[in-house]
Amino acid sequence: MINKYKIGAPKVFLGCLMFWMAFSLTPTLGQDNKRLTENWEFLKGDLGGIWEAVRPSPKGSPQSVPLWESVQLPHSFNARDGVDPDVNYYQGPGWYRTDIEIENPFEDGRTLLHFEGAGQKTTVYIYTTKVGEHVGGYDEWTVDITDAVKEFKKSEAFEKQFEGKIPLSIRCDNSRDLEMIPSDLSDFNVYGGLYRYLNLKYVPVASIDKVFADVSVDEKGKKGKISLKVRIHNPQEVKNADLSLRLFDPQGKEVVEKGLNDAPIGSVKDLSFGSLEVRNPLLWSPEEPILYRLEVKIKIGGQEQVITQNLGFRHFRFVEKGPFMLNGERLLLRGTHRHEDHAGVANAMSETLMREEMELMKAMGVNFIRLGHYQQSRIILDLCDELGILVWEEIPWCRGGLGGEVYKQQARRMLTNMIEQHYNHPAVIIWGLGNENDWPGDFNEFDKGKIREFMNDLNGLSHQLDPSRKTAIRRCDFCKDIVDVYSPSIWAGWYRGIYTEYKEVSKKEMEKVDHFLHVEWGGDSHARRHSENPDKILAGISTGDGADERDGDATLYGGAARVSKDGDWSESYICNLIDWHLKEQETMPWLTGTAYWPFKDFSTPVRPENPVPYVNQKGVVERDFTKKESYYVFQSYWTKQPMAHIYGHSWPVRWGDEGEKKMIKVYSNCSEAELFFNGKSMGVKKRDSQSFPAAGLRWMVAPGKGKNHVKVIARNKKETVTDEITFTYQTEKWSSPARLIVNKISEESNKVTVEVKVVDEKGVLCLDASQYIRFGLAGDGRLLDDLGTSSGSRKVQLYNGRAQISIQPNGGKNVVSVLSEGLPTAILEL
Repeated sequence: MINKYKIGAPKVFLGCLMFWMAFSLTPTLGQDNKRLTENWEFLKGDLGGIWEAVRPSPKGSPQSVPLWESVQLPHSFNARDGVDPDVNYYQGPGWYRTDIEIENPFEDGRTLLHFEGAGQKTTVYIYTTKVGEHVGGYDEWTVDITDAVKEFKKSEAFEKQFEGKIPLSIRCDNSRDLEMIPSDLSDFNVYGGLYRYLNLKYVPVASIDKVFADVSVDEKGKKGKISLKVRIHNPQEVKNADLSLRLFDPQGKEVVEKGLNDAPIGSVKDLSFGSLEVRNPLLWSPEEPILYRLEVKIKIGGQEQVITQNLGFRHFRFVEKGPFMLNGERLLLRGTHRHEDHAGVANAMSETLMREEMELMKAMGVNFIRLGHYQQSRIILDLCDELGILVWEEIPWCRGGLGGEVYKQQARRMLTNMIEQHYNHPAVIIWGLGNENDWPGDFNEFDKGKIREFMNDLNGLSHQLDPSRKTAIRRCDFCKDIVDVYSPSIWAGWYRGIYTEYKEVSKKEMEKVDHFLHVEWGGDSHARRHSENPDKILAGISTGDGADERDGDATLYGGAARVSKDGDWSESYICNLIDWHLKEQETMPWLTGTAYWPFKDFSTPVRPENPVPYVNQKGVVERDFTKKESYYVFQSYWTKQPMAHIYGHSWPVRWGDEGEKKMIKVYSNCSEAELFFNGKSMGVKKRDSQSFPAAGLRWMVAPGKGKNHVKVIARNKKETVTDEITFTYQTEKWSSPARLIVNKISEESNKVTVEVKVVDEKGVLCLDASQYIRFGLAGDGRLLDDLGTSSGSRKVQLYNGRAQISIQPNGGKNVVSVLSEGLPTAILEL
C-alpha cells in the first residue's frame, strides 16, 4: 500500500554513530522497503531499563511483567484520553517492541529505520544496544542499524530466543518539558507515540541521502530551470559512483537526461548536477496541479538505487500592500488549517484518513492551507502537490516565551529539517517561524528583545536554506517587521468586536506591513445546535476597539462581553459570520487571502469546559469528518461544481408562534434557485454574493405546526441541482427542564444509537436547553465515547434540548443511563 512518498532529514546527535542526517528516499513496493505496521506490542509507562523489554519470558504469560498490549502502527498514546472529559491526557513514557526480519539484498548494504514522526523524545534499541535517539515530535529522522544488527546476529539470543529475528524496542516520551517546543500552553495536545509510519529500508553501500531540486520559472512561464544537488549517505567512505538523472513530463515523456560518471562522492557534502533548462514548462497551479517526475540514480559496481519524486513549475509573488500573484495572475488564497488529530486515533492518522481529509478540503474549494502548528506528514505535503493546495508550513515554536540554548537549538534543527525534508514540494510557498510568540508563561523572563533576536536568527536561517520561499509568523506584533509575510490576530465577531467590522479592521492591519495574509478567523460552533435568533448577541458587543484576541479572551469567564463567552455557540451564528467574511473578501482587491481556523475540530488540553470537553470546536467538520452546516457556506463561495444546500439538515425541530414567518436559507453557487415549501413554489431568487445572508437565496415562510418539507431546485444555465429537508415546527412554549427521556433511535449491525431529550413538566421539548448531560452504560456492551464529537462524548452539552451517543451492544444485555444536574436520572434497557 505504500507508494511515492519521499523520506526527509533526521536530527544529528553527537556520539551516536548509527545516526545520520537528511535521509530522503522514496519508498516503493519491493524488497528494499517495508512499512512496519503489524506485530507490535505497547506498554504505557516506563521500564526499569531496556533489559525488561527483551529478557526471556513467555510473552503474554502471568510471569511477563509488566503486561504489554498488541497494537498496530501508526499508534498514539493518547488515541482516546485526549478528549476524556474526566482526566488529563497522559504525558509520559511509553514503549513499543517487535521482532523484525532483516534480509538486505545489497552486498555490504546499509539497513535503516526511517521514522516519519514520533512524539516527542524517542530512543531506539536493537536488542540492548542503543542505536539512535531523537528530540522533536514532528520532523522525520533515520537510524542506521546495520552494525548493531550485524553484532546481534553473532549472539546466542539471535537463534535461541528470537529464532533468527531482530528485537527492536523503541521508547517514546511526551512528558512536559519547558526546554522543548511546542509549549504545553499551546491550544493542542502534545501527543506521544509512534504516530506516523515507521519504515524498514535497505540501501546500497553508498546511497542517495537527499535530493534538493530548486525549481524556478519566469512569471510568463516561458523559461524553466532546475538546479539540482544530491547528498550522499556514505559511512564506508566509498570514493566514487556514477549518478544520473532523468526528468519526465506529466505524460511520461523524457524531457531532460544528464549523467555524472565516476563522481567524487567521498569528498563533498552536496554534489551538484548544475542547472537544467526546460522550455515552456507546463505550470503547476491549484486549478491544474501539473507535476513532473524526477528520477535520480546512483550506481556503484553492480549496486544501484533509484529515487523518484514529483516536481512542479510555478512562479509566485506577494505584491507590496497588494494581492498574491501566481504564474502572473492574481489568486485569492482561500485557505484553512489542519491539525493532525482525528476521532478514535488522535494524531495516528492512516494514509487513507489523510487523503479523505484533504479531498474534503479540496471539495470545499480550498486552494491554500496553513499546517498548524508544526511540520506535518510528508503524505499531506504530497497530497497538497497532487490536489493543488498551496502551503504555509511552520515549526512548533508556539506560545510560552523563549527558552535557553537547548530550546533554541531544537527550533533551529526543526526549521532546518522541515525545509530540507519538504524543499521539493511545489505546493510550499511559506516557511512559518512561529505562532503566538507574544504569549508568555513558561519562563520567569519574557524579554521581547531576546525574542526578536531569535526570530531574526530563524528568519536568516530560513532564507539561507531556501531563498525561494517567504517567511511568516502569526500574532507577534513586535516581530512583524522581521518576516516577509505577517498575519495579525483578527477575530471579528468572536473574541472581539462584531463580524461587520472585518473589512475595516483588516485594511488597517494590511497598511501596517508590506505583505499581509490573514490566517486564523472564525469561531466555535457546537455541531447540531441551532438558533432562531443567532445574531442577538451582537447588540451587546463593543465595536471600534479592534477585533483581535487578547489575554483571557479564549476563556469562558470574566472580561468584556464577547461572542466567544456570551454567544450561543450555534451553527446558525457561525454560518452568518463565515457568510459575511466570504462576501466581503470578494470586494477586497488588495487582499492576498485568508485561512479559516481550522478545517476540523481538534483536541486541546486548555478547553475542558467546552460543549464537547477538551475540543476546540471551530472546525467546519467534526473530528470524525461529519460536515457542519458551515462547510456548505464555503462551498457556495469557493467551488464551481454546481451545489445547493438548505440550511438545517441537522436541525430537526424549529420553533415559534403559529403564523410566524421564518427564514429558509439556501447556500448555493448557482445563478438562481427556486424554493418549494410544503409543495408550493415560493419563487425564484437570483444569487448576489453581496446580498447578506446566503447571497440573496433566502425566503420567508410561515411553517405549519408539525412536519414541514422544504425543497430547492438551483440552476446554472442547463445544470440543475436539488436539495431537500423535513423539519418539525413546535409552537408549544416550554418552561423549565423537568425530566430526561431517552430512546433508541437507530440500530445497525453491532451499533445502537440512543437520544436523550429534555422536557418540561408537561412533556414539552425544551429547545433552548443547553446544560451538560452524562451518558453511562452497564452490561455487555461498550459506550462509543471519547471521540471528541457532538455524538461521541459521554459528557456533552445539549444541542436544542437533545443529545445522542452510540453503543456497541455485543449481543448482550445493556442499560444506558443519562444524568444531568438537577434532573432525575433516566434509564433505558437495551
